[in-house]
Amino acid sequence: MPKILIVEDNELSRDMLSRRLRRRGYEVIVAVDSSEAIAIVMTDRPDVVLMDLGLPEMDGCATTRILKNTEATAGIPVIALTAHAGHGDREMALEAGCDDYDTKPIELTRLLAKIHRFVCGPEVGPNGACRTH
Repeated sequence: MPKILIVEDNELSRDMLSRRLRRRGYEVIVAVDSSEAIAIVMTDRPDVVLMDLGLPEMDGCATTRILKNTEATAGIPVIALTAHAGHGDREMALEAGCDDYDTKPIELTRLLAKIHRFVCGPEVGPNGACRTH
């Protein structure tokens, strides 16, 4: 079962997204801030990280830079999520090392397609399920 880390400080957003992903067969881990996210990625090695860019203390871009500049975690895909999608935000996230970018409110079908691309690669079977997991 693919493992996804949701890094989100908003409890309602975190709970809603984690429930929706679990119903689709993902193992979900949550972190509420950058420090917790970094610790979880280092120990649990999720298949994908969904990174809120608007985190308190250290934002999602700075957190992603740390993960991507650490050899042990550099290959873990990070999808940036933001409610404040302004001019240049996508480019800023990608420049920080995020592998993809999506906006809030979450359109689940679109986000699942991005997750599947990283988790499954070309091995997507019927109904979007991974053939390798």
